[in-house]
Amino acid sequence: MNPEPAPRSSLWLRLLAALPQSLLYAFASLLAFVAFRLVRYRQRVVRDNLAIAFPDLDAAGLRGIMRRFYAGYADVLVELVMAVRLSPEAIRERVAIRNLDRVREPIAKGKPVLLLAAHQCNWEWMLLALSLELGHPLDAAYKPLVDSWADREMRIIRTRFGARLVPAQELLGDVLRRNKIPRAIAMVADQEPVTSDRKHWLRFLNRDSAFFLGGEEIVRKFKYPALFIRMRRLARGRYEMDFEPLVAAGEPLSPGEFTERYARMVEAQIRAAPADWPWNHKRWKLRRPLYGA
Repeated sequence: MNPEPAPRSSLWLRLLAALPQSLLYAFASLLAFVAFRLVRYRQRVVRDNLAIAFPDLDAAGLRGIMRRFYAGYADVLVELVMAVRLSPEAIRERVAIRNLDRVREPIAKGKPVLLLAAHQCNWEWMLLALSLELGHPLDAAYKPLVDSWADREMRIIRTRFGARLVPAQELLGDVLRRNKIPRAIAMVADQEPVTSDRKHWLRFLNRDSAFFLGGEEIVRKFKYPALFIRMRRLARGRYEMDFEPLVAAGEPLSPGEFTERYARMVEAQIRAAPADWPWNHKRWKLRRPLYGA
């Protein structure tokens, strides 16, 4: 029996992705100008978030980060369209991966590895590059989108090079069922856990912030090693990612310690390149309870 053909992105997305990249980036520049200068898309949210995170910034410094944020965010949007058609060679050229052996070695020895990243730079290209280069199975947690069409298109893009997607709410059960299968398990964990009862509170970017406990529960229960994926922008359309140890396999951890380590790595990455984090999101909807955790 012949396998079913892989699903394809919508025709209009494939047509857009076929446009010259110089034209797509020109459109990104126009989009950034309109969002920042004319429409002022969520500008108050962006400004307020940055002002709290970086209280020492003067008006000129704050505006400079905002301008670069809108430019980078527009680039990521058009790069998502490009991802519909980018070849493996093009992804490898645009996303350099350093010290990947830190991930490969435990998997080669039969041990699953947990990878945690943040919404820094282009996290969609991060997944595609890792899918291509890892050489082992890759499971990625994702949050299904409300719009069924958008959810379908994102799933097609994210699985182009073999990644297996697992809804975030099902991840712990999936790991429990497949806990002996050597593979990488990836998650982007800097979103606010609005719908989860399990959260850890800490200071993050000068605010009380809630974090998911999913990653911590996995490493504490299954004793997996865990690595942080650090990504930085080298130039327009060029990125570099590397891996920093979060916890060794079986390392004893006090409650909340793993999440604290992850949050500190995310915060350091943001402070090093503040324009590359999505400040337009209302990250701090939740309020820390007066009593208890």
